[in-house]
Amino acid sequence: MKLGFHHLALLLLFAYGGIAPASAAGSWKFLQNVGVSGMHMQLLHNDRLILFDRTNVGPSNLTFPAGHPCRTNPQDQWFRNRTDCTAHSVEYSVASDTFRGLSIFTDTWCSSGHVAPDGTLVQNGGWKDGTRKIRLMPACSWSDASCDWTEEPAPVVLAKDRWYATNQKLPDGRAIIVGGLGQPSYEFYPKAGTNAAFSLPFLSQTNSLYPFVHLNIDGNLFIFAGNRAILFDYGAGKIVRNYTTLGDGGDLRTNPNAGSSVLLPLKPNPTEAEVLICGGTPATSNGAVSAGQFPPALRTCGRLKITDPNPSWVIEEMPSPRVMGDMILLPNGEVAIINGATDGIAGWDSANTFNPTPVIYRPDLPFVTTTSRFEAQAPAGTPRPRMYHASAVLDRDGRVIVGGSNPHQFYVFDKKFPTELTLEAFSPYYLDGSNDGLRPNIFVPSPKDGPVHVTYGAQLKLQFFARDGVPGVVTMVAPSFTTHSFAQNQRQLFLQVQVKPAQAFQLNGGVATPFPGFYEATVTMPTKVLAPPGYYMLFVVNGRIPSKGIWVHIQ
Repeated sequence: MKLGFHHLALLLLFAYGGIAPASAAGSWKFLQNVGVSGMHMQLLHNDRLILFDRTNVGPSNLTFPAGHPCRTNPQDQWFRNRTDCTAHSVEYSVASDTFRGLSIFTDTWCSSGHVAPDGTLVQNGGWKDGTRKIRLMPACSWSDASCDWTEEPAPVVLAKDRWYATNQKLPDGRAIIVGGLGQPSYEFYPKAGTNAAFSLPFLSQTNSLYPFVHLNIDGNLFIFAGNRAILFDYGAGKIVRNYTTLGDGGDLRTNPNAGSSVLLPLKPNPTEAEVLICGGTPATSNGAVSAGQFPPALRTCGRLKITDPNPSWVIEEMPSPRVMGDMILLPNGEVAIINGATDGIAGWDSANTFNPTPVIYRPDLPFVTTTSRFEAQAPAGTPRPRMYHASAVLDRDGRVIVGGSNPHQFYVFDKKFPTELTLEAFSPYYLDGSNDGLRPNIFVPSPKDGPVHVTYGAQLKLQFFARDGVPGVVTMVAPSFTTHSFAQNQRQLFLQVQVKPAQAFQLNGGVATPFPGFYEATVTMPTKVLAPPGYYMLFVVNGRIPSKGIWVHIQ
């Protein structure tokens, strides 16, 4: 490649503009008060964040503009036959820092979701009239203000009531929907033939509320509930293996004890996969909270190589206890642990102390001590308390956007932890202005041109600039549907890549001289078992400093 320096500089300028400096340990930034508490959040490939609460909470603080249709639902548990002209869902534009209200009809309380291969947010379940509903939210164009939620008409409904269920995307483009209150079963969407659910007794033996579900590299599902885990062949409906219990049996990790879980980043052409589960509470905390006490949460984590023939949990320790935390995969392969409390359990008024300290976990570091992979952050600014019903997602800038928190039955603003209607962004340390020289800038494909479409096994060509260092890593992150301390469908891959310097020149006194820092990369796309079809954020990483991402659609 031989491109003039000025042409490349213009490309970079238009693609990125400036990057606001942060403190060396990161920073907090207030974004917007959107008028709705973000119990559930999902970023779509148009860089718009879809968040929603529940409908039975009464009026929200976001009233629809004049002329917008209002909602009258006789089955709503709060409004009954009265008209509701407030929004319970919001579309927030990350790029423009603006938002608009969206319309949901039936109750989405404690529901689940995923993004279909075509980029549509599929959301299912909820409470009462919403417990079997399937709702669709497309990635809207910038000019279409009428774009909004729709509900699948009967008979396209769930086979079972799903309240507190988990969705996981599958290699064939479907999603599996697992569990829910009183539902030790699973089913699939889209439906093929009979609308059926299938029994999963493991959940009745453990806990069916928001089980942690991860797609393993062999195509089977890792399912964790309470303190136990299985590897499940959903095609045959059989348990492939039972894993050892995490801990001595006295600690619980899934709701309402509300630890969090991630499938750690997968290497190129992986032969191993590991799961990390952090936080939660002792089993005795449930009764203690009922008696008005707030015992400390767990500070322990369990890391398990789920592909080993006889794996055992490696126990590690966070810098502080945490329950109701969120674990978000960062572009460079690290894990952010954010939100939550240091005591109590998940539930209304069931915790007493906010944990304000984000933590970075570095899974690639060697295990030296139980605490050596963790680093507590001290970001500039003070976050708002994010307790029960908070959520968090990664954006293309590499920030973690947090929202929600409502540990009350209704919207309450005069208690210790008031209902939160705001969005904030946590910028990790790598967004500090001192790292600008190391930060790669992708200019081909241009981030301004929208998603790049690729096929499995195909090669994607990238061109990027980095003033310092030699970037040699490309990662791909699936955006998560986050609610109740678990980022559903979140996964990250380190891709097979070849990087070489590219030729670029600048004019010095009329003489063309080489200008260093430009690179070409050839990235090989993974298989559908490693990356189920859909949209991903792709990043170039220089050391631990990631670029801004571009959207890639793989199918």
